[in-house]
Amino acid sequence: MIHIYDNFNQRIIRNIFLIIPLFLTISIAVAQVEPSVIVKGEVQRHLTLDTTDLLKMKRVKATLNDRGGVSHVYEGVPITNILDSAGVTLHGQLRGENLSKYLLVKCGDGYQVLFSLAELDESFTDKVVILADRVDGKSISDGRGPFRLVVPGEKVPARSSFEVTALIIGSAKD
Repeated sequence: MIHIYDNFNQRIIRNIFLIIPLFLTISIAVAQVEPSVIVKGEVQRHLTLDTTDLLKMKRVKATLNDRGGVSHVYEGVPITNILDSAGVTLHGQLRGENLSKYLLVKCGDGYQVLFSLAELDESFTDKVVILADRVDGKSISDGRGPFRLVVPGEKVPARSSFEVTALIIGSAKD
């Protein structure tokens, strides 16, 4: 009877030692996943962009005040450049029924904001909305980033969203 119990304990210990490396491998792989933003919906090309991808694109700066009135300089990519890369209908093609198209921005905490494409297009506005990955020369901190949508010039910064995870193009056509 004791022999069976010892054998059972040995098997449990052996299995534990076999499982531990598996869990370590999984946790290391999960920890190394680069945060990204997906671009999908009514696009010609679905995109998954990480910080490295954004660094290769045209960069601009935008100033935005926080709730306390402190001014911060954000750096990132104009949202229209990202949408152009995905083949979204913009510029001269943004007329007629294409004016019913929109951008839905989804955030990691469940927050969502909506823009008509005309609100973003340089043909219609001088406002440059950016997907920022830096603030005041540093990476955007956890809980606020790594990606933030910066919408300068709005009276209430409610659409300047934290932890952006997805840019989804849709149409309001019936």
